[in-house]
Order: sequence, then C-alpha cells, then structure tokens
Amino acid sequence: QVQLVESGGGLVQPGGSLRLSCAASGSIFSFNAMAWYRQAPGKQRELAAEVISAGSTNYADSVKGRFTISRDNRKNTVFLQMNSLQPEDTAVYYCNARLQRSWRDPITNYWGQGTQVTVTS
Repeated sequence: QVQLVESGGGLVQPGGSLRLSCAASGSIFSFNAMAWYRQAPGKQRELAAEVISAGSTNYADSVKGRFTISRDNRKNTVFLQMNSLQPEDTAVYYCNARLQRSWRDPITNYWGQGTQVTVTS
C-alpha cells in the first residue's frame, strides 16, 4: 500500500507564507510525477503545481511567481512553498502522486488526505 501524508497547512494573514510537505511511503518503484491540487469551497479541485520525474515543473497561472514546488527524491517528499498568500488561496490542498508500485504495475494516482490552508486577516 502507498500512503501520502501531508503537513504544513494552517491559518495565515494575507501576504504571509506557508510551506506544505507531503511524504510518500510504502511500496514504490518509480514516480511519474508529484503534484499539489487544491479545492476551495464550492469549487472543483484544480492543479496548483506539479513536478514531473525529469524535474520540470508546471504551475497554475494563479500561483505563478508566488508558489514553488520542489522534491527530495531520497525521501520521496514533495514540498510547496507558498509566498504572498491571498484570501483566494484559501482551500484544502491535496498531495497527488502518479507512480508505479512495481515495474509490472501501471502508473496509478494516489492522494493524500488534504490539509487546510486559510488566508484571512
């Protein structure tokens, strides 16, 4: 079984920063990508940022220049550094990993339980 455990959410004032972490554990052969999605109340879940196995990154337009995604491959951990946070960044942030559990297995999506980020004055 594969588990994704997130940490780092919380309450912050506008203009503040938070750093989210997501550690993957279990039987993992290789990663295709790791990502952070977010879901605000009443809205669909959307991609915030992703890092692909080769190291390239993609960001939603709304977070470009403010958020930075990074990985520690030795620890199977992905981070999301969020700066200049605004009230519209308030959401539950979910860690996502697309990975293979063994060379025989297909690439499969796994999700963390989510961590709340609230930006308010």
